[in-house]
Amino acid sequence: MAARTVFVAGAGTEIGKTYVTAALTRRLRGQGRPVRTLKPLASGVPPLSDPAFAESDTARLLDAQGLAVADEHVEACSPWLFAAPLAPDQAAVLEGRSVALADLVAWCRAQIACTEGTLIIESVGGLMSPVTETATGLDWLRELAVPALLVSGSYLGAISHALTARETLRLHGVPLLAVAVSESEGAPAPLSTVAAAIARHAGVPVFGLRRGDACPEALADLV
Repeated sequence: MAARTVFVAGAGTEIGKTYVTAALTRRLRGQGRPVRTLKPLASGVPPLSDPAFAESDTARLLDAQGLAVADEHVEACSPWLFAAPLAPDQAAVLEGRSVALADLVAWCRAQIACTEGTLIIESVGGLMSPVTETATGLDWLRELAVPALLVSGSYLGAISHALTARETLRLHGVPLLAVAVSESEGAPAPLSTVAAAIARHAGVPVFGLRRGDACPEALADLV
C-alpha cells in the first residue's frame, strides 16, 4: 500500500519549514505511527565530513527520525544536495549539475510506493521558488498530486504571504490540510495574533508553533 503522503510547502524561504517538519515527525513517532521524512532537494549544505553538517536541514530531519547521520541515511533522505546557499537550480549550475523535474517526481513517487505509514516530503524555499530551470515548488507539488501542509512565519507581512500561498494552492486545486505558523524571531505581533488572522481567511485549521515546542496533537491527527 502506498504511503499517506504530505508535502510541506513554505509561504517563503527560511521561515521554519524544517522545524515544523521535524516536530511533526517526532509527534507521529510519539504516537506510535510509522513515518518517514524526506527533503529530496537541499542547498547550502556543507559536506558530510564538515561538523557544520549537523546543523543542516537533512541532519535535523534524520535526528527527528532517530537516524544517525550516515552516508546511506543522508542519501535516502536528500539525494540532491548542493553546497551553495541558492535556489537548487542555481546551486546545481555552480557544480556542473542539473535537476530535472521528471527525475525528482519519479524519485518521490518511488518513495511513496515503497513506504508504509506516513511519508512527509519537505520542499525547498517558498511555494514558487525554482526547483529546476523550468519548474517551481508548485509544479513539483502538482505533479505529485498529494495534499500540502503550508508553513508560514509570523514576521511582519507573513499574513499576506500565507494567504497568497493559500490562494495559489486553491487556484491550482491542491488540497491543503492546514497552515502551521512558525514563530519568527523579533516578530512585532504575538504568534497567536498572526495565527488567528490567517485562520480568519484560510478556511483550514491553523496552528502556531514556537521554536522548541512539540507539534500539536491536533495537527498530527490531520496527517
